[in-house]
Amino acid sequence: MPYAFTLTTTIPASPQEVYEAWLDSVVHSEMTGGEASMSDETGAEVSAWDGYITGRNLELVPGERIVQTWRTKQFTDEHEDSRITVTLEAVEDGTLLTLEHTNVPDAQTSYEKDGWQKHYFGPMTEYFANRKRPRRSAKRVARKTKAKRARVGRTAGPAVRRAKPKRTRAATRAKTKRVASKARKAVGKKATKRRAAAKSARPRAKKAKSKTARGKRR
Repeated sequence: MPYAFTLTTTIPASPQEVYEAWLDSVVHSEMTGGEASMSDETGAEVSAWDGYITGRNLELVPGERIVQTWRTKQFTDEHEDSRITVTLEAVEDGTLLTLEHTNVPDAQTSYEKDGWQKHYFGPMTEYFANRKRPRRSAKRVARKTKAKRARVGRTAGPAVRRAKPKRTRAATRAKTKRVASKARKAVGKKATKRRAAAKSARPRAKKAKSKTARGKRR
């Protein structure tokens, strides 16, 4: 005679994340370790664990409840489909998952003993725990890197800004030559001005001397 049982577990993820993972073929496969074909449409056929489990979606309430028919290859033609109802409730540590499995063949008690725990609850918990861990780690690494750069900027930054580039000997000689060339040009300009002044002064002196001589003759 068929029987029913109820199991509960806590998954480290939100109810919506668990809901979407259960009904997604790729994620369901990664989560359980067996190939799955899932759907988020009511009435769609589903399968899991490489075809060992087959069923159909009966009722879907996003983030809250999943109801499916469920039969394994251990079921005979005489066995009717069993039914699973997965209820999701948000709790402090993630999601409280309550599984009610009904119309189970009385001789098939392995699902209740360790089947669900071994093939679903355990792998699901590990999957979500590992998926969230790298995100937190990446944030910590980013914060540490940012803090380290800030410290380096405070200590080394000013020193780098104050530092002056070293001059090579060739650059020093070139600068010396430029200074000497400018000095020679300046001296040359001054000498040219003095010669020009002296040259212009001679005619004036001659004129003055000539006037003086004429005055004496008179």
